[in-house]
Amino acid sequence: MVERQLAARGIADPRVLDAMREIPRHLFVPEESQRLAYSDQAVAIGFGQTISQPFVFASICEALELSGSELVLDVGSGSGYSTAVLSRLSSEVIGLEIVPELVERSTAELRSLGVRNAEIQHRDGSVGAPELAPFDAIAVHAAAPQAPGALLAQLAPGGRLVAPVRRGRTDYLTRYRLLDGEIEEAIMGPCRFVPLIGRDGVRATDDRPRSSRLRAR
Repeated sequence: MVERQLAARGIADPRVLDAMREIPRHLFVPEESQRLAYSDQAVAIGFGQTISQPFVFASICEALELSGSELVLDVGSGSGYSTAVLSRLSSEVIGLEIVPELVERSTAELRSLGVRNAEIQHRDGSVGAPELAPFDAIAVHAAAPQAPGALLAQLAPGGRLVAPVRRGRTDYLTRYRLLDGEIEEAIMGPCRFVPLIGRDGVRATDDRPRSSRLRAR
């Protein structure tokens, strides 16, 4: 997976590649879908959610430019795979997940792997965790209907946020950076993600079929 799907397609950060080698992705996929765990696609994990296509997630991690000292917010942590990988790339990770069953399952997986610098909380990820801010980096794994203002307000100076954002009929993976009090924005490419559910996202009744696939970088 790492060599063929990531390095061969331009993921160059050695820390990202090593972290994705270290974390066993199949542990975060339901047993009936484990044969697909390392395939080049998103995989359903139940409750209308997916674990992202490996290349998409690696692109998010690389764009966050993590050195190892950061406090990271992981929004829509789902299976817990993203939180586990980010724990290898940063000092501390706070995962937010709105589906309680996934919080329970993912927390158990983190414990089984001995991850000590990360936790997953059951809460509305669309509004972040303002009492724990500022964050050096924020990863969002569900498509926001617009630029995620509440989350952007929780960035530390120089902080980076990567999120899929809906523009018209298409989601675009987008990187934001807070510099000198201003937000810089760069579109990475069109993608498809499950919708971000919550106060600053979409209603829970929005059941548009989505996966997490980056169509172009």
